[in-house]
Amino acid sequence: MTELPRGWSLRRPTLDDVPAILELVHASDIAALGYPDFSAEEVRESLTEPNTDMARDVWLALDDQHKVVGWAFPVNASATDRDFVEVYVWPERGLPAMEPLLDIILARAAERGAEFGHSPYEVRAGAVPTEKPYIQALLDRGFTFLKQHARMQMSLDGVPHTAPAPPEGVTVRLVRPDDDADMRAFHGVIQQAFLDSDHRTADYDAWRKLLDEEPVHVYDEWFVAEIDGRVVGALESSADSGDANDEGWVKRLGVLSSYRKRGVGETLLRHAFAVYASKGRAKAGLGVDMANPTQAARLYLAVGMKPLYEANVYQKVI
Repeated sequence: MTELPRGWSLRRPTLDDVPAILELVHASDIAALGYPDFSAEEVRESLTEPNTDMARDVWLALDDQHKVVGWAFPVNASATDRDFVEVYVWPERGLPAMEPLLDIILARAAERGAEFGHSPYEVRAGAVPTEKPYIQALLDRGFTFLKQHARMQMSLDGVPHTAPAPPEGVTVRLVRPDDDADMRAFHGVIQQAFLDSDHRTADYDAWRKLLDEEPVHVYDEWFVAEIDGRVVGALESSADSGDANDEGWVKRLGVLSSYRKRGVGETLLRHAFAVYASKGRAKAGLGVDMANPTQAARLYLAVGMKPLYEANVYQKVI
């Protein structure tokens, strides 16, 4: 394993490190993309997600001035046969920590695969094409290109503050956060929709526990779609919407497979856009797997969203 420079160190994070980690990630975003594209909510989630233990799975790299210059963590909320690993380093200054962190997180991924009872175990990692040193480090360790994700966005200028009427037979309403049955139905839609994604959803109890621990909620931006009284679609917005980029963020959107191609997804999106616009947000954004078998990207393009950038996804079997 590549070693850290003399005077540098590794340690485990705590939630008190969220501001320092966010500063690191924003610096990385600006170098790769030209603007920050991560939120404090996403940092907290990454540190506390089900099956991620800060004391065993997550590392910070500190330089000789004790500044956080690197962060590595895995994602596998449902303990399936795949980890998604992430490594962030401070541009230029943090590069000496990149390969040590990558080696450490890959070694831990092998342990996690055994602990979860999977052999073989797949590991995936993502990189923006401009992050050439990280891509080369992945390739040097046996990763191969798999697919691309896209970061999409649209202007909300001129978007009405009232959403258009849904298709006949479809009803859209706000989720009922105090109704356990409604929250279970919401979660069930998202869980099914994300089965083939790189960020699968945890089971209901773990998901609800994590949700209840979050300091801020925006349930007035969470919607469900019903047909014949059944929840068939769900849209979750980020509580950090607008913090960095004056943007409403569609965190998760799903429709039950037997109810797709009936306008449910578009209806949920347009309701979210109307609410974001009514709150004065300038833009709406989301991320999409370009290889998603539901062809979700087509829907986002159809409602006026455009890709800001694409990120490569690489894979390796251990």
